[in-house]
Amino acid sequence: MSTQSKSFLQRKLVVVIGATGGQGGSVISRLLDDGFYHLRGTTRNPQSKSAQALTEKGVEMVTADLNDMDSIEVAFKDANIIFAFTNFFEAFATSGPEVAMQVEYTQGVNLAKAATATKSLDHFICSTLPNRSAISKGKWAVPHCDAKSHVDMFIKKNKALLAKTTFLWAGFFAETIHHPMFVPNLLKSSGKHVWLQPVPPTTPIFSIGDHTVNIGHFVHAIIQQPELTLGGNYVFATTETTTLGEYLQCWGEITGKKTEYVQVSFEAYDRLWLMWGLEVGKDLGCWAEFGAESWGSEKWIGKEELGLGSELVGFRQALVTLVESEHR
Repeated sequence: MSTQSKSFLQRKLVVVIGATGGQGGSVISRLLDDGFYHLRGTTRNPQSKSAQALTEKGVEMVTADLNDMDSIEVAFKDANIIFAFTNFFEAFATSGPEVAMQVEYTQGVNLAKAATATKSLDHFICSTLPNRSAISKGKWAVPHCDAKSHVDMFIKKNKALLAKTTFLWAGFFAETIHHPMFVPNLLKSSGKHVWLQPVPPTTPIFSIGDHTVNIGHFVHAIIQQPELTLGGNYVFATTETTTLGEYLQCWGEITGKKTEYVQVSFEAYDRLWLMWGLEVGKDLGCWAEFGAESWGSEKWIGKEELGLGSELVGFRQALVTLVESEHR
């Protein structure tokens, strides 16, 4: 056997759920740069352009349906490291929050069970969010956060899997500025781009900046430091803390547009973006009331402990990139 073949066999196999998406794609990109890992990405359509592009880079692309345990177990075969991610908003968009919570919980449990059945597994990295309902004692029940946290609780009951697990929280994505609730809209009569939000401009944001770059750096650091991250520890992936008001100001400076922050009621916010306004508004409400405590009481590991710094792309630079992409 050649030296090159031996080296290939010695590389750890990393399976990445949702390899063509923002989070999974970020992990794939960073680990490709490392060159030490054999990468297997899951997708529902290996023939898509994005999947084929990864195949050309040497990623083994396989079909997996998170609702189908058998397909997940096949995808996880011989895996040493797994990055797991579930998508609440896909089911939410078509069926609403209650169904989306059920779907996401089922998918998360399927991933956990398949990981448990993977005998070769050393490290299970689970992208998740805090239980806002528990943190706020029911005042701010946020389905897209709470569903993920329920999967955490399922994993914590499995001591063997928990010993191999790292929970990853990702902060506010800069690209959210493209989502309908966060797009500053031009008010022609004033010439200003108005931002309608249901909370004060002082509301803190714990930002991950460019998640398509930074999540990969966090996952790579997690993998490189198992003595720090294993055992059910939480990693909070952020680049900086800012506020909603500062976020809008930054967008205005980059675009050269005049802006105005306008606080509206939660009822008005939900009327403007039916169902989505309530989902997002509750999350913002929890941030406004609880600040850093909206991320729970668990002790978490941040970028400093992981040794991350200049390689991370902060929210301002991420906004610059987003604005430039709009004008290409």
